[in-house]
Amino acid sequence: MAHLALRRLGLDAVWLLVSPQNPLKRTADMAPLGERLAGARALSPDRRVVATAIESDLGTRYTADTLDALARSFPRTRFVWLMGADNLGQIPRWQRWTDIFRRTPVAVFARHPYSLGSLASKAAGRFRPARIGGSGARRLRRASPPAWTFLAIPLHPASATEIRRRRARVADAMTAART
Repeated sequence: MAHLALRRLGLDAVWLLVSPQNPLKRTADMAPLGERLAGARALSPDRRVVATAIESDLGTRYTADTLDALARSFPRTRFVWLMGADNLGQIPRWQRWTDIFRRTPVAVFARHPYSLGSLASKAAGRFRPARIGGSGARRLRRASPPAWTFLAIPLHPASATEIRRRRARVADAMTAART
């Protein structure tokens, strides 16, 4: 997704924000921050893709607060919020979710099996007039919010949950083989 964002949106860089704690998830359901940050950093050798735990430094917990803090900390930088279609469907559960759309252009990437449902979601309906068609996605980075686009991309069938389960099984098997 990061490389597609660079190319399709014409971005200079993509920051992978590794959250200290997702407010919608239990702490027990998340790997430690350092482990998740290391995993994100291993994803791409491209210097334009930067994994960061900047929310820890900013002291923010919610995306809207993070975007406010980023605007204060980087006043000359234009940000675009990137998310998967699953998040478009559930974003009304987020703190100050409408502020996210009103503050920052948003790019939504297709994600199996959420894409169709997300386009019929409350958020998509609320901000339908601000939607930029996929063919105009490169305009998003310069658009005044609210502005958003939905990018149809090749879908990968694996879920993050399944990837974590497979990784845990491999780690367990390696530990068992050592003992």
